[in-house]
Amino acid sequence: MTAPWVMILAGGGSRRMGGTDKALLPLAGHPLIAHVRDRIEPQAGAVAVNTNTLGGLAGIDLPCHPDTLPDRPGPLAGILTAIRWARELGDQPFVITVPADAPFLPGDLIPRLMLAADDPAHHAALAASGGRLHPVCGLWPTALADDLDRAIRGGTRRVTDWTTAIDARTANFPATDPDPFYNVNTPEDLTRAAAYLDGTT
Repeated sequence: MTAPWVMILAGGGSRRMGGTDKALLPLAGHPLIAHVRDRIEPQAGAVAVNTNTLGGLAGIDLPCHPDTLPDRPGPLAGILTAIRWARELGDQPFVITVPADAPFLPGDLIPRLMLAADDPAHHAALAASGGRLHPVCGLWPTALADDLDRAIRGGTRRVTDWTTAIDARTANFPATDPDPFYNVNTPEDLTRAAAYLDGTT
C-alpha cells in the first residue's frame, strides 16, 4: 500500500491573529506551515494545502485547493475538500488532515491514526493527547464524502458533532512539552513556539 495522502488545512480566517494569513507567519526563519509540511512529508505519499487565499500560499511548494463548498463553513469544509481531493485525484481509500498551525506534530502520526482506525477505508480516527481531542488531526475514509457533504449542508459545523455521529476512533498520544498538537492561535502562542524551538522554554 502506498503512503497515505495528507492535506494541511489552512482555510480559516485567523481571527485571533488579526486576520493575517497565519500559515505564512514566520517561525524560526520559516513560514509556520513549512514546519507542518516538514513534519508530515516523511510520513505521506502526497501533500496538499486547503486554503481560501486567492492564488494559494506564495512560497509554499505544495498544490493548493480551496473549499469545495461556499461561504467558509469551517474546518469540516476543509476535511470535505481533503476527502474529495484524495478520492477524485488519487482514488485513495482514506486521507489524513492536519492543521497549518501545529508545528510539533508527531513523527508517527499517520501510522498511529491508521492503527487506531483498524480499517482505515471504513473507520475515521482522531488524534488525542493529554485527554484532549484534536479533531482536525484525523484520518477520514473517502467513502464518507457524501455523508459529510449532507452534514455540512444540514447545518453541522463542529467537527466533533460529526465524528460522534460516525463513531470515529481515537489515537492517543502522550502529552509532552510542547504538546505534539500545540496550536499557534495567537501572537503569544507564536512567541512560545519560537522559544520551544530555540530551547529557551
